[in-house]
Amino acid sequence: QVQLVESGGGLVQPGGSLRLSCAASGFTFSNAAMSWYRQAPGKERELAARITSNTESTNYADSVKGRFIIARDNAKNTVFLQMNSLKPDDTAVYYCNTRFSMGGVFFTFWGQGTQVTVSS
Repeated sequence: QVQLVESGGGLVQPGGSLRLSCAASGFTFSNAAMSWYRQAPGKERELAARITSNTESTNYADSVKGRFIIARDNAKNTVFLQMNSLKPDDTAVYYCNTRFSMGGVFFTFWGQGTQVTVSS
């Protein structure tokens, strides 16, 4: 079955950096676009970054553009989110996500999430 397992979250001071990883299994990773979403307390889940299957295209939320970088290693079935110049507003649970078609039906899958806390 499809599994997405995030790691790398934690507590970091403002201005610091963290790198999140998401290990994927149970599907053809190299064919799937991958995304990172985040959900802050009391707020809706929002897209932070997305990368296409062939790495030709990336998209970022305006709030993270220029600070976050999404990348993938298709040989290791892993997607990363490098987060730099972190701010307290980046505090959230970060979720790995993929969505793809099987038999003409689209399915969406989520990881369990990893907590990122930016605080002094």
